Amino acid sequence: MYEVGQQIKTQHISGISVKKHLKNKAFEILSITLEKGAELPEHTSPKAAFLLVLDGAIDFTIEGNTYPIEALEDFSFPANRAHSVSARENSRILIIR
Repeated sequence: MYEVGQQIKTQHISGISVKKHLKNKAFEILSITLEKGAELPEHTSPKAAFLLVLDGAIDFTIEGNTYPIEALEDFSFPANRAHSVSARENSRILIIR
């Protein structure tokens, strides 16, 4: 009935990978892996989001400001604001929105 998973731990880091783990009416959980040097181009989120860097280091750019975020640091941002992400190291990110 219950199971300990390793979906995020085993998600391969090559280029950019996005995996949806849960989505319901209230929220969704995504994991993203970014290979060092990879960039998620500017985009928006339909909901306010909480980002947690699990491993690695990224630069998160929003509204003309770049925020360096490292492993076990988090960042929250509002819905419908254009933002981009670039990986300074191989990185694993968890998004809850």
